[in-house]
Amino acid sequence: MEFHLNKTQKIIGLVVIISFLLCGVFTMVVDTDEVESNDYSTETEKISKKDTIPAASPAITITEPSSEDPYKELESLIGLEPVKEEVKSLSNFIKVQQARKNKGLKEAQVSYHLVFTGNPGTGKTSVARIMARIYKDLGVLKKGHLVETDRSGLIAEYVGQTATKTNAVIDSAINGVLFIDEAYALTNSSEQDYGGEAIATLLKRMEDDRDSLVVIVAGYTEEMKHFIESNPGLQSRFNRYIEFPDYSPQELHDIYVQRANKGGYRLTEEADHYLLEHFKKAVANKDRNFGNARYARNLYEKSITCQANRLAQDSLETLSKDVLSIIEKCDIENVK
Repeated sequence: MEFHLNKTQKIIGLVVIISFLLCGVFTMVVDTDEVESNDYSTETEKISKKDTIPAASPAITITEPSSEDPYKELESLIGLEPVKEEVKSLSNFIKVQQARKNKGLKEAQVSYHLVFTGNPGTGKTSVARIMARIYKDLGVLKKGHLVETDRSGLIAEYVGQTATKTNAVIDSAINGVLFIDEAYALTNSSEQDYGGEAIATLLKRMEDDRDSLVVIVAGYTEEMKHFIESNPGLQSRFNRYIEFPDYSPQELHDIYVQRANKGGYRLTEEADHYLLEHFKKAVANKDRNFGNARYARNLYEKSITCQANRLAQDSLETLSKDVLSIIEKCDIENVK
């Protein structure tokens, strides 16, 4: 028996077939979406493989522990005498508590988490790296690396993603130190801000991983005080503060000279005198955004650029090693 379909019937049949095919594809997409959704719907601890490699983000820096003696490196830092004393005091306290434990005596509770307060460029990140290695030396941490980040490294753009992003960063810091610079930026009065989610996730992980994670938060003194006081959980976990003082003109001078010596440069007597006077004026006129050691390092970098511009006007082949190594007064004066 033969069936002859007219044009209308053929079109209807074709539409039906296409509809069935589209329904099948749609069902597959929905099923896939449900599987992906379920991967994250139970707990934020379920991190994807991609999320466990946060170092790809420019907001995250991971510093592996060096083989240098952290105590000697701490002492070699210019200035920061109050900071050095605080670190020594904490180290001694930990050592004594460990000795008491070995003798069967009761230990005092030790919180390894720290709050670093002070202005920019006062050595907070450098000391954090050293602290990570000191904790490793004391047996507090197994690895002693430092994971440095800030608000942008912890907070995501959309609801529900911040906990996952924060957990991924914390995972990378396990057995080391998580250093959060300008941590006060996590608190924001905006209803659309996800800083509270990041803080809640951080506090939970500090409890869950208390034997393998140390957190150091840093920032301006007053802002950090308000940040810690804004949350009872933060207050209970951060009770040790270390204040980083601004550098004096002489200390800035010494930082510059130390960097110059490492780079194979030396200053003339006139340049050395001018440099100290320059730092005296800079400190006298500084504001809260003054870069401290960063300012000294930047001045050095620009000075040797000025020196290069000066020397390049002559025949470089005829210049002696001594001439190539000297920073003159004009090289510092010409820095813009």
